[in-house]
Amino acid sequence: MQTILLVDGYNMIGAWKELRPLRDTNFEEARNRLLDLMAEYRAAIGARVIVVFDAHLVPGAQQTYVQNGVEIIYTRKNETADERIEKLTNELKGRKIQIYVATSDMTEQNVIFGNGALRKSARELEIEMEIIQSNISAEVKTTHEEKPKSRIPLSKEVELAFEKWRRGLK
Repeated sequence: MQTILLVDGYNMIGAWKELRPLRDTNFEEARNRLLDLMAEYRAAIGARVIVVFDAHLVPGAQQTYVQNGVEIIYTRKNETADERIEKLTNELKGRKIQIYVATSDMTEQNVIFGNGALRKSARELEIEMEIIQSNISAEVKTTHEEKPKSRIPLSKEVELAFEKWRRGLK
């Protein structure tokens, strides 16, 4: 079964504790950080991830592109992210497809339930993302600890000299 996660981008940015302060100082940075997190989510879970942003905050025509495996949609003028997500849940539904919609918008949740999708609140997705990041950190730490430093025993001085060479330092 294929899993698809549709994300109301600005809803997540306004709700997540890591992204909310960024939104107030550098909106583009908040958007980019969300997309980075969703790329990690996609890699960890294996789901197709589509992030939808309202166009009114990004001037210009409708845009759709892929970044780090995450599909990004900026709606066309006078179309909200909610409206696009509703269309997508209807277009993408199928027998072997499970769609989740990440939003905390109650009206949106009622519509997506009618289309057969399940919801994840902004908080639920944030918690899931924290668990994923914690697992990634633990895996990196374990890999780093298990990796042999060298095949031949070296003194600390020689090991430091080699490390400096490797990094291009004198």
